[in-house]
Amino acid sequence: MRIAHTMVRVGDLERSLRFYQDALGMRLLRRQDYPEGRFTLAFVGYGDERLQAVLELTYNWDTAAYDLGTGFGHVAIEVDSAARACAQVQEAGGKVTRPPGPMKHGTTVIAFVEDPDGYKIEFIERRARA
Repeated sequence: MRIAHTMVRVGDLERSLRFYQDALGMRLLRRQDYPEGRFTLAFVGYGDERLQAVLELTYNWDTAAYDLGTGFGHVAIEVDSAARACAQVQEAGGKVTRPPGPMKHGTTVIAFVEDPDGYKIEFIERRARA
């Protein structure tokens, strides 16, 4: 078994695709419109979805925004440099909500950004291997 994907609902698919591709460096892996159901599914990620977990962006054509609720936490992405990842997000017009620094009660360097719909993305800086 493995995790295949995590699904999030988005209010503007093109805006979200720009963010995930331009700010986070993901690739659009596949996209399918379902006219009868009035929705589109777009899968984004860093590699082959048969081998890696990806994100499914679900765009319901008649819904512009969602209440994010309190149950969802964040999507975590391992990066070489949290500072560089945050700069890339800012250059793409994205929002950094917690600048890079050690996590509370620990030493791991983390940062948080938001996607256009308000979903939290955590950057976890890769530790040097001993």
